[in-house]
Amino acid sequence: MKWITRSHVLVDRVACPWLILRFVDNQAEFLFVPASQVKTIAADTGAVPFDAPDADLGHHEGHCSFESIIQKYELKDPVLLRLAKIVHSADVAADIDNDPIGCGLEAIAVGYALPYPDD
Repeated sequence: MKWITRSHVLVDRVACPWLILRFVDNQAEFLFVPASQVKTIAADTGAVPFDAPDADLGHHEGHCSFESIIQKYELKDPVLLRLAKIVHSADVAADIDNDPIGCGLEAIAVGYALPYPDD
């Protein structure tokens, strides 16, 4: 199955493909496109949008995209649920102090993206 999100990956757009590939779809193919093209390319290719504007698997009701995927696919592993708290803290700026590991994950994601501006 194809999955699609915005280009210029950061926390959620790195964590979500990892989650999808390991726990939802081990044959996943990921497309990273400009935000303005997500809907059009998703419709053309049948790709499932995530962490993009208006995506079902996006930020909703205070949850980040990683958490939306966990909920949608009913993933219950306690380790994934703990990781979801870390990803949430790292991804949602207002909640950065909610988990002590969140700051570290956010720093890693930003640092990793710097030498790869074109994804």
